Amino acid sequence: MPKSKEVDAWFVRYENPMKPVVQRVRALVLGADKRMAECIKWQAPTFTYLGNLASFFPKSKQHAALMFHEGARIPGKHPRLVGGGGTSRMLKIASVAEANAAKSDIVAIVRAWCDWREASGKASGAAKQSGTKKTGTKKSAAKKSAAKKSGTKKSGTKKSGTKKSGTKNSAAKRFTAKKSAAKKSTVKKPVVRKAVKKTSVRNRR
Repeated sequence: MPKSKEVDAWFVRYENPMKPVVQRVRALVLGADKRMAECIKWQAPTFTYLGNLASFFPKSKQHAALMFHEGARIPGKHPRLVGGGGTSRMLKIASVAEANAAKSDIVAIVRAWCDWREASGKASGAAKQSGTKKTGTKKSAAKKSAAKKSGTKKSGTKKSGTKKSGTKNSAAKRFTAKKSAAKKSTVKKPVVRKAVKKTSVRNRR
């Protein structure tokens, strides 16, 4: 990976008796793998690939000190990485000659980091895709279930409405029939009066 202009500018301002050693270690790290990049973080040159590999400790005047942020987790055996604990490790180089002698170790560390981070990134991406597919399937099933329930409710409502409507119509018909019957019963029948024959008075006499 080409050198960063940002880091080049940092080195122009950097004044330290170990500057040549630090610059040689920088060249070895960047040349170890084309995936490796650099930038300025924590006010110091930092090497990165899918995370922070290492940062220089610029105030050191006895050696070039490169702190590997997750050195303890880098796969493989790397005897030049020193320190205890479960996370960080240090690489200390006292001269340009020592840096050249440590080239193969530095290359091994850088490549192990890049391969590990790349594999971790692919595994993480696959897990996310799998989770997305499962979530999508669940959502689709939930939507179908909700749609079925909604359809059942609507159908039930329609049937219920039809029954209620039929009941109302039947009741209305009965009420109308009763009214009609009542009217018929209240209609007065015409009184038929029998004609009384008048007897002639003359005949009685």
